[in-house]
Amino acid sequence: MVQKRLAAVTSRTRRRLAYGGWRGSVRLEELEKREQGGKIFRVRLRDIKQGIALHQTRTDTLKKLSEKNNRKKENKLLCVGRKKASLPWITEETFSICISVCSGCGRGGMIVNSLSLCYHNKLILAPMVRVGTLPMRLLALDYGADIVYCEELIDLKMLQCKRVVNEVLSTVDFVAPDDRVVFRTCKREQNRVVFQMGTSDAERALAVARLVENDVAGIDVNMGCPKEYSTKGGMGAALLSDPDKIEKILSTLVKGTCRPVTCKIRILPSLEDTLNLVKRIERTGIAAIAVHGRKREERPQHPVSCDVIKAIADALSIPVIANGGSHDHIQQYLDIEDFRQATAASSVMVARAAMWNPSIFLKEGLRPLEEVMQKYIRYAVQYDNHYTNTKYCLCQMLREQLESPQGRLLHAAQSSQEICEAFGLGAFYEETTQQLDARRAKLLARTPEEAGEPAEDASGVIKMAVRFDRRAYPPQITPKMCLLEWCRREKLAQPVYETVQRPLDRLFCSVVTVAEQKYQSTLWDKSKKLAEQAAAIVCLRSQGLPEGRLGEESPSLYKRKREAPDQDPGSPRAQEPALSGELCKKPFVDLASGEETPLEGR
Repeated sequence: MVQKRLAAVTSRTRRRLAYGGWRGSVRLEELEKREQGGKIFRVRLRDIKQGIALHQTRTDTLKKLSEKNNRKKENKLLCVGRKKASLPWITEETFSICISVCSGCGRGGMIVNSLSLCYHNKLILAPMVRVGTLPMRLLALDYGADIVYCEELIDLKMLQCKRVVNEVLSTVDFVAPDDRVVFRTCKREQNRVVFQMGTSDAERALAVARLVENDVAGIDVNMGCPKEYSTKGGMGAALLSDPDKIEKILSTLVKGTCRPVTCKIRILPSLEDTLNLVKRIERTGIAAIAVHGRKREERPQHPVSCDVIKAIADALSIPVIANGGSHDHIQQYLDIEDFRQATAASSVMVARAAMWNPSIFLKEGLRPLEEVMQKYIRYAVQYDNHYTNTKYCLCQMLREQLESPQGRLLHAAQSSQEICEAFGLGAFYEETTQQLDARRAKLLARTPEEAGEPAEDASGVIKMAVRFDRRAYPPQITPKMCLLEWCRREKLAQPVYETVQRPLDRLFCSVVTVAEQKYQSTLWDKSKKLAEQAAAIVCLRSQGLPEGRLGEESPSLYKRKREAPDQDPGSPRAQEPALSGELCKKPFVDLASGEETPLEGR
């Protein structure tokens, strides 16, 4: 990113300036040079003077501003496209231009969007709890949605997650300490998925945005959900009563992330208060605002206030996204445009109408529900969606048909396989799971070199990305036991394990030392025992030794376990300590406190 402060220019040279005549103005010739290579510019306007003229821009936001050139606008974020924009009478104090390269942007300077998301004239899948998971988002894109929002995800939960590249599914997963996938996305939706968070703290919000910003197209803050699970923590609609906190959260996100920031609100009891709030929100520099046309206490059976959304759209220059029309207005594709015109909004966000049938976005009209549900199930199986979530979404689609024979089969299903069988997709399930299992087995069999990982880092520690799965081993057999037995046979010193805990997420990592060589898994685990087992696996695999997995042969270990009860008490072997006590342990270190505590057991 390049940001250059230019020398002062006198009024005699203003005629050939791209904008302004004060200090820091840029000449048209230099502006043209900065546009080389079709790079995208991010422009920040802190105070656009009256009479602004905007020419030859590809950005709809700039077009809308030019139509409202008599208004004073503050703190806007605009994207200037590949063509030159002639912007007269704006100074450096109100204008900063940065160049974004394809690889992204730095943290310290101006905000730059390497992937700009346009919110004008778009069909958008609304964020819906338990519905807006990956299969539904992909299905909505298939049927014509331009932008898809994920379900609201709480900041505290996301901050506990690790970003994991899932090579089996070709996805990026954000995984909680209990190994549950909190957010899953894939390359296909990367440029069109907006991550919505629930938050009540600016710093936490920024931390979450930076965690996910490389895998999503935009960041959204939920300020409209009236449900208790959102409002009890000061999130969702609870934020509407605290404009100062709203401003702090949005301003922090706008300044700190390289993705466009938006928010979703509900209207306030009075129009005046609503307009005052949205104008204050606009000044934070967000890219767009979604408005659900109901008050906090209102529910779907209450009519949506199209006139309030229209008043907001007239008052703001940023795109306004209308939401809340599923009950009264949107029954088919053509109704979406009617709702947009009724609200004078830039775009329309569809929630329940899309939940009932995602083909609502299809210009040709709604597809048969059976076809839509089968397509949804296929995505759910391909991307390993948990069967309870799949079942919930299908029930929302069936609605009044839940008492049909197919609905009863769905209600009784207790696995993804049973769901598939209920919809005649049993063969598809078998074929897909076999393909995924084969892919998983192939990845597990890779050597570090094949996986593209360095076998040994600069510190001399041999590393692999492995994790211990208890289900893959026989009862009472573990990699640590196999490693200890091998060290005995080779007359080596016992393995020494050093374990640390990361204070941020309280996960563990262990390093095992065998014959003065250190081994470590690059994956952090939720317990010190699992971390030690993973380190043992790295050592065994790097030596080409069996690790005790089901189907592997480890005769000496099995023989030892069988013969142990019958050994002569006076034999040398019987004098040795039991396996569980033989492992040499170094104290466990908590990275947060620096205190040492003894580790126990295997």
